[in-house]
Amino acid sequence: MQNSKVKITILVDNFAGDGLVSEHGLSFWIETEDKHILFDTGQGGALKNNAHALDIDLGKTDMLVLSHGHYDHTGGIPDVLQMARNVKLYGHPGIIQPRYSMSNEEVKSIKMPRESMVAIDKLPREQLHWVRQPVLLSNTIGITGPIPRETSFEDPGGPFYLDPRGKNADFIDDDLALWIRKDDGLIVCVGCAHSGLVNTLKHIRYLNPGLRIRGIIGGFHLLNASRQRLDETIIALHVFESDSVIPCHCTGDVAVTLLREVLGDRVSYGTAGMTYEF
Repeated sequence: MQNSKVKITILVDNFAGDGLVSEHGLSFWIETEDKHILFDTGQGGALKNNAHALDIDLGKTDMLVLSHGHYDHTGGIPDVLQMARNVKLYGHPGIIQPRYSMSNEEVKSIKMPRESMVAIDKLPREQLHWVRQPVLLSNTIGITGPIPRETSFEDPGGPFYLDPRGKNADFIDDDLALWIRKDDGLIVCVGCAHSGLVNTLKHIRYLNPGLRIRGIIGGFHLLNASRQRLDETIIALHVFESDSVIPCHCTGDVAVTLLREVLGDRVSYGTAGMTYEF
């Protein structure tokens, strides 16, 4: 049985519509016939405000899916767990590890906020689901589990490390994506696609043989990508022939411009407050 309706609202993004708060982060509210799924939570400053402004009740959240453990995707966890007492949380065990980024020798901690870790630690065991392999949330909704890194041109997308001295590279192995079966195809939600957008889409097609990818929404993390990576990614997206490509958050203006040049009106820049129905 396929979902007869899939509705995705962008709750948090780097850009926002009138009356909404923007922040460097990402969060989607996903509604199907029988599920309310929150995909990431942003940094936490915009989530509740935007949900209220958009008349979305976070207390109805059935499932909270975390794409990875960076602060800009996990900061709103305490608010969500306080409002949605019976929510089931899904994420890779690696989401709670220390992590850092480096730029011009400046070190920045980008791990999940301590308050979010404490909130997860207090969650009843039966509501916490560590994702180490592909998981079905329903007959039509799934999480990828860790994504194989197969392409030669994709990397995690930045100078990421597991220690503040930059000795141990962070490949962001906790990166996950969510997919929804709809009619004859798939709708894919990505947080930052640190595994590589093409790797992610190929893996999802492997998990769903015979179904094409109809829609892609999320952060593509192409902000600092090389021209080769941009070109290879755009070629792959052209081959996938998706009806709708909605870049958000960390995709970058250059990447969006190039995507539009090749894919035309199929590409629309996502901002907080926008709603898409499939």
